[in-house]
Amino acid sequence: MPDSLWNSTSVPPIPQLALRPTEAANALGVSPRTLWAWTSSGAVPHVRVGRTVLYSVDVLRDWLNRKSGAPEGGEDVSC
Repeated sequence: MPDSLWNSTSVPPIPQLALRPTEAANALGVSPRTLWAWTSSGAVPHVRVGRTVLYSVDVLRDWLNRKSGAPEGGEDVSC
């Protein structure tokens, strides 16, 4: 078979469904410590799978959009 059939660019990449804490903090533009404070207080949506904390990309995007719609510069999520 021609090599072009096995070229990885012909297969669409699998989208990332969830982020680990460091990745989520980077995506949100906050420090991991800030994200953990928000997570501990329940301010930011997350899922625990065993001892692993994951942040759904779609849920984080929706959460951020809701926060950006808050009046007067956004809602304070600090602890």
